[in-house]
Amino acid sequence: MTTSLRNVAIIAHVDHGKTTLVDQLFRQSGTFRDNQRVEERAMDSNDLEKERGITILAKPTSIEWAPPSGGENIRINIVDTPGHADFGAEVERILSMVDGVILLVDAAEGPMPQTKFVTGKALGLGLRPIVVVNKIDRPDGRPQEVLDEVFDLFVNLDADDDQLDFPVLYASGRAGYAGMDDSVRDGDLLPLFETIVSHIPEPDLDPDGEFAMLATLLDRDPFLGRILTGRIESGRLEVGMPIRALNLKGEVIEAGRATKVFAYEGLDRVPVLHAKAGDIVAIAGLTDATVADTIASPEVTVPLHAQEIDPPTLSMTFAVNDSPYAGREGDKVQSRVIRERLEREAETNVAIRITESAEKDAFEVAGRGELQLGVLIENMRREGFELSISRPRVLFQEENGQRMEPYETVVVDVDDEHSGTVVEKMAQRKAEMTDMRPSGGGKTRLTFSAPSRGLIGYHGEFLSDTRGTGIMNRLFEKYGPYKGKIEGRQNGVLISMEQGEAVGYALNALEDRGVLFVSPGEKLYQGMVIGENAKPQDLEVNPLKSKQLTNFRSTGKDDAIKLTPPRKMTLEQAIAYIQDDELVEVTPQSVRLRKRYLDPHERKKMSRKEAA
Repeated sequence: MTTSLRNVAIIAHVDHGKTTLVDQLFRQSGTFRDNQRVEERAMDSNDLEKERGITILAKPTSIEWAPPSGGENIRINIVDTPGHADFGAEVERILSMVDGVILLVDAAEGPMPQTKFVTGKALGLGLRPIVVVNKIDRPDGRPQEVLDEVFDLFVNLDADDDQLDFPVLYASGRAGYAGMDDSVRDGDLLPLFETIVSHIPEPDLDPDGEFAMLATLLDRDPFLGRILTGRIESGRLEVGMPIRALNLKGEVIEAGRATKVFAYEGLDRVPVLHAKAGDIVAIAGLTDATVADTIASPEVTVPLHAQEIDPPTLSMTFAVNDSPYAGREGDKVQSRVIRERLEREAETNVAIRITESAEKDAFEVAGRGELQLGVLIENMRREGFELSISRPRVLFQEENGQRMEPYETVVVDVDDEHSGTVVEKMAQRKAEMTDMRPSGGGKTRLTFSAPSRGLIGYHGEFLSDTRGTGIMNRLFEKYGPYKGKIEGRQNGVLISMEQGEAVGYALNALEDRGVLFVSPGEKLYQGMVIGENAKPQDLEVNPLKSKQLTNFRSTGKDDAIKLTPPRKMTLEQAIAYIQDDELVEVTPQSVRLRKRYLDPHERKKMSRKEAA
């Protein structure tokens, strides 16, 4: 029987090795059998997480560690968190469930923007940190400099003396070892287990009070319905006991019974009969309660304090697909079905807000960034939805009669020869450079403060300018004064004037006009964007034109048509590419670009109206 408990979150910038480290903690604590087949990065269970190699959802897990010196087993509840700023709301919520954090920092890259964002939230809540310098075996590692940068970061974030007195470990999550010295190159994770147990306090909660728990994660189960996950803040929970949900104002939302109680063991959620203060559990039995509500016994009348979530900064319009090919590839096309799916998403994802749009059959979806909304769209298309998506727009605010817009801190690592191009392009987008320093290995690290508006659609251009070698990291900084008009895409587009299948002969003739996005045989329609014009204007073209055949023989053979491979865009690239008068048509099998108004006369009429 275990009595000792530790609750800890692992936080880090994207790709610094959180999930890989959790894999090794599983293996070395005996959570997996020796012969058990386990996928790499076991905590990234979602299909999109596996494909992209990033963590999107915060997930709790639990391991039982038996100290080699003997004594009682210690249960360590670990929460694996996303490293990308767009999924920051996931991290903000779960920090209320833990008593300490493991801050993972890459031995070469050092603290990055997301590290600063999450660490600031954790230190503000008074959580005690353990710093792990990961990937210590990297040939370009600079562990001591990185440690100095972490200390400076803590000082800038107003850490108190206890938090500044943090233990440091040097580790390789992939190889599965950690040590107190940066020369460590073998061993196991025993020093990390010991540091967690000695440095992170046991939950200091009231086990004899009335049951109360703050819901921090919401999940749906096809058989059990709504499942709410959180840490029990006081008292004891038993299966079948009466509970009720209170909102932040203390109003009762609903009453019911805890029909099922689950605890976490390794990768599994296992049913238990009871749980005590400090345990992280999932409860089934309520139908209306949601994230940030207090789940408690009927005697409790005061809700628990919930952490405020930063507001969304970006919005897109999700509309019904009204193209000529609507309904051919997906089976969920009605606005009612789209609304239900978006409302369901807003329930579980507190960083997303849904409102009805002024347009017919359309919804405004506001979130933290292009990646977060892109992941939502990708999930919906895999579920069989068809949608029309608008260009992302930033959300403005009014302050003392002045228009304010969101700014982001942008940290760019580029090869020295490309730094001039990046500085010039960022200046065009109204960014101000705040820092520039060499980062070793012929690379320069540039830091900018830039309006979010200017960064929409820049990432693809940035990769082209840096020959694919540049790395860009962005993080919401503040709301600042409106910077005026920012120039968008420099080139116009090629627009199909006919509906049917693209013909190789016609596409061959159009190659001189610009870069094509389609291949021969692809289904096109009037108003669809099929390529990028080499000039700034939009150009209507006929990609269906075939060769006129006659009964005269030519003296020479026709030249075989050799087309340049078309530029195929991913969903995120397509969303970033379009302008305000264009849409992305998303279906389970296709991502097409199109004009908002398919009819050329309608387009001209609307452009004249906007110019007036």
